[in-house]
Amino acid sequence: MMVGTVPVGGDAPVTVQSMTTTKTADVEGTLAQIYALAGAGCDIVRCTCNEEEAAEGLAHIVASKPIPIVADIHFQYKLALAAMEAGVHALRLNPGNIRKPAHIKLVASEARDRGLPIRIGVNAGSLDPDIAAQYGGATPEALVASAVRELDHFREVDFDDVKISVKASNVGLMIDAYRLLADTVDHPLHLGVTEAGPPPAGLVKSAAGIGTLLAAGIGDTIRFSLTADPVEEARAGRVLVEALGLRERRSVDLIACPSCGRAEVDVIAVATAAQAALEARNIPLQVAVMGCVVNGPGEARDADLGIAAGRGKGHLFVKGQVVRVVPEAEMVEALIAEAEAIVAEGIDARLAAADADAEAIAAAEREQLIELRGVDANRSADKIARIRELADE
Repeated sequence: MMVGTVPVGGDAPVTVQSMTTTKTADVEGTLAQIYALAGAGCDIVRCTCNEEEAAEGLAHIVASKPIPIVADIHFQYKLALAAMEAGVHALRLNPGNIRKPAHIKLVASEARDRGLPIRIGVNAGSLDPDIAAQYGGATPEALVASAVRELDHFREVDFDDVKISVKASNVGLMIDAYRLLADTVDHPLHLGVTEAGPPPAGLVKSAAGIGTLLAAGIGDTIRFSLTADPVEEARAGRVLVEALGLRERRSVDLIACPSCGRAEVDVIAVATAAQAALEARNIPLQVAVMGCVVNGPGEARDADLGIAAGRGKGHLFVKGQVVRVVPEAEMVEALIAEAEAIVAEGIDARLAAADADAEAIAAAEREQLIELRGVDANRSADKIARIRELADE
């Protein structure tokens, strides 16, 4: 299906969604948030349409939007009609609180005539009471049954431009419901753990539920429902789809060691500063920050770019090759400058521009550290020699 200019489902890339937290009648405030969301990687945004003033606001917002707008409708079917008149690109209906078949069919008929898709947004917390009673509560079967009943109403008016969600705040319930839904219908699926809460727990729950399903090939569009700035939802969703290889990287993927007693610098501080600076510059590279030079470049050799700390210096490496050795105080600045140079010139050019003596200097410093600390704390060489003696006896 098409949500405005954005394809959802089939072979289309998995899209990232969020929802504005402003009053939709506040056109300027809502647009500012929508532009911030788009900048953070959001593909589609949902705005509440809970009153006439909100529908009027949507008419202005749609005219200036950077990404497609979905109107979120609860209880009042007439506001769905008003939102369509305002020019939104899709609707979200909750079958748990718009229950009259005549109202549902009227909205679906109007959407059909306008060529607009609808998301059936089932939610465990607002399940239709008769379905909850039939299935003994908010079970996977109850959530799917609610979606199917709404689909049946749509089909009666020859409308099937539909995507579906069956969200729950319980991660296990959410996963089971979507698996059952995927086996039951052939429509694009919108994934989410509803009311996931604030970070970090909300991030973990959302990633666990959404990531499990995406890894199994289930899901076409996602939303992290966090108690936080919605920009954080968009960033988290974008990181997830990029980490799973479902979208091309458009932002930095910073990898860093968890730090240990070998670390020569405050890895957390360096990694945090580097991530903030690289994100602000929209650097689409995998960048590594490693705490020691003994293992760092080797462990992160597949990263586009990285830096490892050792004895007051930073070893800057590109694809595992040390290209420059810089003072420790300049590590972050050197990393940023090299990242910008790679984006502008390419990796091969930056490898060709490496300092001639960088690799030799780095190798010498690694050897000094190995001598100072020893890398064979288990005395493996001595033990292997003894093993061979025993085997020959």
